[in-house]
Amino acid sequence: MKRYYISNEKINVHITEWGNNDKPVIFCLHGLGSTSLSFIEIAEELKEEYRFISVDAPGHGKTSPFERTEDYEMHNLANWLNEIINELRIAHFYFLSHSWGSFVALFYLLNHPEKVQGSILIDGGYQTKRLQEETLEEEIAYYEKDFDEYVFNNWDEFFKSEKEAYTRWSPLLELAVKDLGIELDNKVCWHARGTTAGNIIRGMHKDETIDIYEKLPANIVLLRATVPQVWADYRDKTVNVFKEKTDSIVKVIPDTTHMLHWDKPEVVVAEIKSNWN
Repeated sequence: MKRYYISNEKINVHITEWGNNDKPVIFCLHGLGSTSLSFIEIAEELKEEYRFISVDAPGHGKTSPFERTEDYEMHNLANWLNEIINELRIAHFYFLSHSWGSFVALFYLLNHPEKVQGSILIDGGYQTKRLQEETLEEEIAYYEKDFDEYVFNNWDEFFKSEKEAYTRWSPLLELAVKDLGIELDNKVCWHARGTTAGNIIRGMHKDETIDIYEKLPANIVLLRATVPQVWADYRDKTVNVFKEKTDSIVKVIPDTTHMLHWDKPEVVVAEIKSNWN
């Protein structure tokens, strides 16, 4: 695993890479509040067969935030992503994304379908805001509080809280979780700020993936989570619209939370092997 920065016109971008340059590229984009190490277990498992390139999104991990709110809008993010991909000289790649990363991935696909050989969305890209009951303001308030008030006295407390949030733990997940904390004023805080989250949520409300479903290529696989049960109706409703309007394959993965790739990394590994060989 190697980690490095590239400078883009707007910001310095932090990147994590696994595997050799002569292998097919899997480009990874994480969800809101995560980092490039979100995909660590999958990349470590497959690094002999693929080259994994995973970015810290703007305002996440060690990538600085955008200065302008509108840079977080979907079309702008897709263009920014294309600049990064060009900078890295990637002509063709497979796209692996999670949660919010999958929303951005779909807008990227809309504009650059010729570069993407296949896409796997991990429980993302389909949860349209239009069908949820929460307002934009409520959602922003929730995330600002969630990100900015997640503060601990030391790393032990931070890890204890994080461990309770996931269904399993491993040495690699521990590395990924360490990436989610930063030391600030003798405290351990969340790596991403509430303002970043608010800007991202605004962008998701402004440009909805549901409006581009019918223009997307067919080589998309969506892995859908099932836990908690209280979200089942909303997930069913939104995934049915997704299925109806795209030619995607949707697979429901039993006993998985929204962190599906942490719950069952072997499922994602198997999908990559069967779809992208």
